[in-house]
Amino acid sequence: MPTIRDIARQSGYSVSTVSRVLNHQKYVSKPAQQAVEKVIKALDYVPNSLARDLSFGQNKNIGVVLPHNDHPYFNQLLNGIMDAAFTSGYHIVLLPSEYNQTVELDYLEQLKRKNFSALIFTSHGLPLSVLAQYAQYGQIACCEDTGDYHLSAVYSNREPAYLAAFKHLATLKVRQIAILLSRNLEQSPTSSAIMAAYQQVFHHKPAEKLVIGGMTSFNDGYQAAKTLHARQSDIDCFFTNGDDIATGVRQYYLDQDLTSPLLFGQENQLSSFLLQFPTIDHHFFTVGQKAFEVALSTEHQKFSFKSELIVPK
Repeated sequence: MPTIRDIARQSGYSVSTVSRVLNHQKYVSKPAQQAVEKVIKALDYVPNSLARDLSFGQNKNIGVVLPHNDHPYFNQLLNGIMDAAFTSGYHIVLLPSEYNQTVELDYLEQLKRKNFSALIFTSHGLPLSVLAQYAQYGQIACCEDTGDYHLSAVYSNREPAYLAAFKHLATLKVRQIAILLSRNLEQSPTSSAIMAAYQQVFHHKPAEKLVIGGMTSFNDGYQAAKTLHARQSDIDCFFTNGDDIATGVRQYYLDQDLTSPLLFGQENQLSSFLLQFPTIDHHFFTVGQKAFEVALSTEHQKFSFKSELIVPK
């Protein structure tokens, strides 16, 4: 692959002159410009856009660290980010992580090397303390409350909606509640918030045997319902981490000719609307849009959006 030095050697002009021609700068004579452009065409030279951007102190790449895309949380965030980025001139680079700390650390090192102008962490396996150490090298926006860490944050304030949801269930005299989570308590602030809200309303922890993590899909909900019904047949309600997951629970009961317990979903998907069961809208599309906006800023910023409990009438 030809380089700028090859162009300089064949054209007979200096590297700085070739650079000025490539970047359409002034102070290049017409003969020099024509000679350099002739060699560029002959060599079929294509400028390295990353190197060019870095030479001007610019970078148009925003990295989005995405553990997976199996849950609507990530899909809605990503859709919001892409919507905001569409006309911005910036490039969105998806960075799969599967919560692997070594992989996430490599992305942070790439930020340090200026391969990205900013990183958006939709979720993470590394501690926030490690992410904060790299904030000096570029904007890092997290889609969660980062507390006292010097990290920008755009997130949904979920706790009031969780409290309202469990209070609603309490008024219905619901007692045996199965809880389906995406990650365990040690890993997930969301899971911790759900359990804390449950305990605040019912004044005790949920039965450990009725809590299952790793839920991301319709099939996960179906299998969880099968497992939990075998453990305890008198479950009153399934509080799930996604409407489609709740729909999987429902399908298991239908397939067994059993009456489905009360279903409670999250993410305000089409399934909860069609089947008319309660859900929580965390407005993740809007969170994603704002996260991209924050990623373009050089300032430390925090924004929260209020989750919304939706109960069909």
